Amino acid sequence: MRVNVVTGSASGIGKATKDLLESRGERVIGVDLHDADVNITLETTEGRQDMVDQVTALSDGKIDAIFSIAGVSGQTPLCASVNYFSMPATLVGLRPLLLESDTPRAVLVSSVMSLFPFDEKLLAAFEGGDEPAARARAAEIGVEDPEGSSVYNTAKRGVSLWVRRHAISDEWSGRGITLNAVAPGMIHTPLVKDFDTEEGHKVIDSFLKMPLNGWAEPGEVAELMAFLNAPANRHITGQCVFIDGGTDITMRGDSTW
Repeated sequence: MRVNVVTGSASGIGKATKDLLESRGERVIGVDLHDADVNITLETTEGRQDMVDQVTALSDGKIDAIFSIAGVSGQTPLCASVNYFSMPATLVGLRPLLLESDTPRAVLVSSVMSLFPFDEKLLAAFEGGDEPAARARAAEIGVEDPEGSSVYNTAKRGVSLWVRRHAISDEWSGRGITLNAVAPGMIHTPLVKDFDTEEGHKVIDSFLKMPLNGWAEPGEVAELMAFLNAPANRHITGQCVFIDGGTDITMRGDSTW
């Protein structure tokens, strides 16, 4: 039986992933603020270490896959810490447990918003691993532009870059661990509930085009991540797979080449 760790397992994409894996007979160790096997906050270094310690105990020191999904919205230091710093910390902290698996896999959730305007100073703090500086900059952005999304956008850009830069390293591909990200478009989850109305859809659709079938369900993202983290995936690594109904193409066209 495969053992999976799913952060953000109590709602949205995380819950859909947990439900999908369990329906296939796999074991899931859920991590969230509440209603999970491990109830902790991923905002702090202490919480992240507590998560690693508890997962290690619950798994007897061996897991097969990590699904790093937990995230929040807002122009806040919380968004900087959870949406960026908690993800590498989760992957790196649990990596020793993956090394005990014959088919180790890891995937995290980025976003189509990683393509949108970002804050260079904040991204530099992310890339430098300076969480106090990142939190301070996020607080400044929250005052300067409280209704914007640049903290979220920058965090998601940061984790996509982190995956690209680490996937083919000795620590990951060198040990047989696939490491990927998925970048959803607009998904019907509690994270965007304020926009999940007829009027909200009109606002979002005015700048974020999803030509194929519009908004998606959490289970569609779960299916993609489950494939990337399945034993059958032996060669896909370092990718940020957009599941966005075509938004990436409407924005970037041929620029990927």
